[in-house]
Amino acid sequence: MLRWLIALLILANLLMFAVARGMVGPLPAAGAREPHHLLQQVHPEALNTRPIHPEEAFDQPRVGGPAPAANVQSTPLGQ
Repeated sequence: MLRWLIALLILANLLMFAVARGMVGPLPAAGAREPHHLLQQVHPEALNTRPIHPEEAFDQPRVGGPAPAANVQSTPLGQ
C-alpha cells in the first residue's frame, strides 16, 4: 500500500515539474491576458507635482518638529 502511495506522489511531482517547465504548453500567466489594462496605465510624464502650501498642509505631520496640540475642548463632569 505504501509503495503505491510513494509511486503516485513521484508521478504527481513529475507531472507538476513538466507543467512548471512549460512542457505541456505555456503557463496561463505567461501571456498578456488583459491587454486593456495596458491602455489604462498612468504615464509618468503626464503627472505634475506642486509644493504644498501651509494652509493646505494642516493635517500633514512634521518630521522632527514638536507634536501638534490636540484641538480638544473639555468640561468638568457633573455629579
